[in-house]
Amino acid sequence: MNTTTPTTRRINPSNWNTPLRFDQAQLRPAPSEIMTLAGQASIDDDGRVLHEGDVEAQLSLAVHRVEELLAEADMTLADVFSFTLYTTDIPGTLAAYEALTERLDVVGATPPATLVGVAALALPGLAVEITAQAGH
Repeated sequence: MNTTTPTTRRINPSNWNTPLRFDQAQLRPAPSEIMTLAGQASIDDDGRVLHEGDVEAQLSLAVHRVEELLAEADMTLADVFSFTLYTTDIPGTLAAYEALTERLDVVGATPPATLVGVAALALPGLAVEITAQAGH
């Protein structure tokens, strides 16, 4: 099902992705500013891993870190046009996925997203890392 808002044309030839709150594609007008986010993860301000062994807490904090960076540029999750989630635990990340979707629901966002299973992330103990691109 394809829907259109004033700024975004959501393209979904099927709807298997709906429960995961992402569109298969989106057509947006060209933004005047583009923000690219490096991998955000469950780390404290000194770079120490937090919530080791708790995928849901790690995903929640990673999303919070994304939101913090977006806020610095006067953006929200509604301005994200692409997410990539890297994880060492796909089943655990899918089970905890509501930590992301509940925040997307607040702003009505369904950015295209990709979940990638990896053997390890940058710091020992990390289970989830999120990169994003946003614009307005």
